Amino acid sequence: MRYARALLKCATDQKQEDAVYQDMMTVAKSYLEVPALRHTIDNPMLSKDKKEALLIVAAGEKNCQLTKAFIALVLKEDRENVMQFMANSYITLYRKQKNVIRGKLITAARVSAETEQKMRQMVESKTNGTVEFETEVNPDIIGGFILEYDTFRMDASVKSKLNNILNTLKR
Repeated sequence: MRYARALLKCATDQKQEDAVYQDMMTVAKSYLEVPALRHTIDNPMLSKDKKEALLIVAAGEKNCQLTKAFIALVLKEDRENVMQFMANSYITLYRKQKNVIRGKLITAARVSAETEQKMRQMVESKTNGTVEFETEVNPDIIGGFILEYDTFRMDASVKSKLNNILNTLKR
């Protein structure tokens, strides 16, 4: 957490917090999508240069100089085994500082960009923050939608309504 706080302070001072945020999002995603990355980075037989090259690739194609310097510092201090935690901590701290809320809209069929934008605006008006919106198509909900943001969940899916009716009938 100390490293993430220091990185956010440095990035904010240099007005690069948004670029570093994108890099840390990419690092976190890389760790999730490539589980072997953690084992490779934790391998004591792998040289620091190779680990640095791997982490820079894991941060994305166009990472900023501050991200590269941060990766070099983490390796110099032998803290690469907690790089995933540092990236996730930076993301959390950044979102808190910028009042960014994660939102998710689950629908049975693809929704138009206009509908997605309306949902985003509704969430932003309720939270007074910026919303990072993710959409997911899940045919299992039959129809309607499920909206999640912060700790709020609105389930207006046909599947949940049918389950409620079924539970009522079982009593």
